[in-house]
Amino acid sequence: MGGPGASGPLPAEADVSSLTDHYFLRSKEIVGRFGDKRVTYAVFMRRPVLSCPRLAIDWLHAMAEARGTKFEIELNYPEGEWVGAGEPILYITGSFYHLVDLETLYLQKLGAACLAGYNAFTMCVDLPHVAFLAMDARHCAGPDMAEIMAYAASVGSEAARKQAGAKGFIGNASAATAHYFGQISGKGTMPHALIGYAGSTLRAAEMFHETFPDDDLIILPDYFGREVTDTLEVCRRFPELAAAGRIGVRLDTHGGRFLEGLDPQASYAVLERRAPKSIRGYRTETELRYLVGTGVSAAALWAMREALDEAGFPNVRIIGSSGFSPAKCKVMAYAEAPLDVVGTGSYLPDKWSETYATSDIIAYDGQPMVKLGREFLLRKLD
Repeated sequence: MGGPGASGPLPAEADVSSLTDHYFLRSKEIVGRFGDKRVTYAVFMRRPVLSCPRLAIDWLHAMAEARGTKFEIELNYPEGEWVGAGEPILYITGSFYHLVDLETLYLQKLGAACLAGYNAFTMCVDLPHVAFLAMDARHCAGPDMAEIMAYAASVGSEAARKQAGAKGFIGNASAATAHYFGQISGKGTMPHALIGYAGSTLRAAEMFHETFPDDDLIILPDYFGREVTDTLEVCRRFPELAAAGRIGVRLDTHGGRFLEGLDPQASYAVLERRAPKSIRGYRTETELRYLVGTGVSAAALWAMREALDEAGFPNVRIIGSSGFSPAKCKVMAYAEAPLDVVGTGSYLPDKWSETYATSDIIAYDGQPMVKLGREFLLRKLD
């Protein structure tokens, strides 16, 4: 998780009026004309999430300081705790005049983080023996979102460590948010573009090792559709690294084809040998695709593990990427897939409407009052 000062992007006081909803600005003008009141907001979400409030709280305190006021923030669910649907995550009390135009921005920092943290948590708990790398940056809508998502992954990861002893997220792809994972820089090896540049998987591996001899060598072998062939060729070229566990193979086969040597029949056969329980009983169409379909399936992972072991490379690690969402991670757990690391950006919320946080005033000058239908928010004031 983030170290001291890791509070996320903090829009300046001067930027608030251009970033917030206009009706809040109008409300502020009216309150300024007719008199301020001390209000309490309840902030909640409509689905279960993990509490990831730090960026929102830090920003609120920064705004209070900039405005020469104070906000009292009562956190009902500390960072990393599970929150039920409709449960107020926090209460914010202070000047209506100074709070009313901040709602848009603190909700932006809270809702998506809480859902992404929940997703990261479930993935780490389902695969507790697997290390995760956050590779979401390219899927984010700018650096603010990247900051929020990295923070969320770190919170979900830490919660999974505490609950299940999970390895969790050990790093991420970009330096700007690496501090959330206790790192000083991003992690990563080579993209497909480098394989094309080099002309072969082996040559790309040679170039990488010559340039970064002290780094582990991670192979990306799907460019030419020869995942097994090219992986074994690299391992034979660098047998000392393979024996020392310093070679990893990142499987990123896209969903339009099977891993080299597999088809539906062969995929079922692999799991029949290695994880027969995973293909017993009812599975949804999506679950079957994750188990025996195209792309990086459980069968593909087991097939690569078998090929490496049979060739005398038992210490070569397997990294899975390509669509490792919470649902896919759960299926990989069914199949006891031989994963050492998962690279994922798929803990990002899949259904954005589920990220919407809501903030309602529940008291004016100490008198409870809330719009009809939201009385449930009052119960913690009793």
